[in-house]
Amino acid sequence: MPQLNPNPWLSILCTTWLIYIIVQPKIKSHLTHNNITNKTKKTKKEAWTWPWT
Repeated sequence: MPQLNPNPWLSILCTTWLIYIIVQPKIKSHLTHNNITNKTKKTKKEAWTWPWT
């Protein structure tokens, strides 16, 4: 019964946790989060001119 052999499942579990603990923060540190602030966002304040009115 392969379910009772903990060796492969334990190694899979440990490898998964290593990926989550060690590798994932290193990958996420290279991603840039460019949040748009209100200072950089320009809103259009002019009214539209409709040609059919």
